[in-house]
Amino acid sequence: MNTTKALLPPKFPQLLTGLALLSLSLVVSTAIAAKALLEVKSSNDVLIVTGSAKRPITSDYIIWGLSVSSQQPTAQAAYQDLQSQTERVQAYLQGKNVPKEAISMGAMETYAIPEITENGQETGRTMAYRLTQRFEIGADDVERYAKLSQEATELINEGINLTVEPPQYLYTELAPLRIEMVAEATKDAKARAEAIASNTNSKVGPVRSAQTGVFQITSRNSTDVSDMGMYDTSSVEKDITAVVSITFSMK
Repeated sequence: MNTTKALLPPKFPQLLTGLALLSLSLVVSTAIAAKALLEVKSSNDVLIVTGSAKRPITSDYIIWGLSVSSQQPTAQAAYQDLQSQTERVQAYLQGKNVPKEAISMGAMETYAIPEITENGQETGRTMAYRLTQRFEIGADDVERYAKLSQEATELINEGINLTVEPPQYLYTELAPLRIEMVAEATKDAKARAEAIASNTNSKVGPVRSAQTGVFQITSRNSTDVSDMGMYDTSSVEKDITAVVSITFSMK
């Protein structure tokens, strides 16, 4: 008598088959889910790289300012004295072959100097008047006008109350140059990304996003930087640096 067969449920083979199929489906589902997870992970793999480009530039435009001033007991006396000094400066610039269109004159500034007691209190009376006339000269002959800005101080020996400001040196072709340098910085970023990828058995894919940083225009070989960007106007010879941040897809 076969007692084992009697104790088994009548549908035991079907139950085993169902359990086997369920196990197989779980294995297959797990494999599919793992593959899908791997594909999603791969598609989200990115590499963020910073690229930069640097070029030397030479200023091609100069702006320099100078001013004359007069302080006299009355406004009329100050004005007459200032007018005389202004005419002398204009004659000096004309003698140096500075064209009239290169010279701009600002509005005359007038300041009343109050009378002050020993205790530091104003008396309400005016002690003197100070008038100032400013000139600004702009030209593309940088070397010539930089030299002239130094020579102009000789007017002081004539009794002219002259103040000469440090020249500002500018570069007028920044707009097209910025475009070129962003392209160079982007190439540098891709080269760096490919160098990193080659060491990780990966390949660089399409660009996901790109962000241009601020430009740094500094004196030659300077290491100064600013989060807001820099534009040095004190030197003729400069360096311009562009930085970009590129996010690449990884294969």
